Amino acid sequence: MKIAVSGKGGVGKTFITSVLARYFLKKGFKVLAIDADPSPNLGVNLGLTFNEVKNITPISENFDLIKSKTDSGVPGVYKLTFEVEDVIKKYSIVTPSGVNLIVMGIVKSAESGCTCPANAFIKSLLKHLLSKKDEIVIMDMEAGTEHLGRGTAKYVDLMLIVSDSSLKSLEIAFKIHELAVNMGLKRIFLIGNKILNKRDEESILSFSFKNGLNVIGFIPYDYKIVEADLHGEYSYAFQSKSIYAIEDIGEKILNMKN
Repeated sequence: MKIAVSGKGGVGKTFITSVLARYFLKKGFKVLAIDADPSPNLGVNLGLTFNEVKNITPISENFDLIKSKTDSGVPGVYKLTFEVEDVIKKYSIVTPSGVNLIVMGIVKSAESGCTCPANAFIKSLLKHLLSKKDEIVIMDMEAGTEHLGRGTAKYVDLMLIVSDSSLKSLEIAFKIHELAVNMGLKRIFLIGNKILNKRDEESILSFSFKNGLNVIGFIPYDYKIVEADLHGEYSYAFQSKSIYAIEDIGEKILNMKN
């Protein structure tokens, strides 16, 4: 199963991605996590230190690798087809959680020169990862809606859109849902995160009902997770009601496979 996790910046999609990845691993699946966010922090949530994550060069910024794959030898012309399986073997990282991680990053706009080779390479690699790998692949997407315009999520089996109860977050969730439907995705679900009370749940349910979004679950606001994040601590060192809620969502996802 191939899963993309999307949503507005700051809604908690990276943490949710990491918990789901760990849960699928615990259930006996081989799991590959892809960090496709421009500020990659998924590795920290999977047990790497901040320094270790800081020293990882995202695939999108590995210009020697991109050139070696796309260079045709003719100026201004680049190859559109190339082997990427060796990239997965060489550049995936086994995190302390046991989950394999690839830090993809995004292709940044260049002040000069064409970004076409980098875009072609990243798109080809993502297509390979999301359509040919036999394990569970879960991708922490870039915040917002721009990534959907690049078509990087159209190969997934399931889109999870994370939102809190704020109207701005819900409106972005609706836009992501609309774009995902237009891409042909069939299984798209909303996760309500950082839920403080029943009113938060009711706000999300009301918005979802009016706009045709399917809610797969709610995750309560958890001060333990906030404290762990503030101090750079590993969030799985203690019991957490939010982690249990995410694992319940993970079980629902696994049941969809049957």
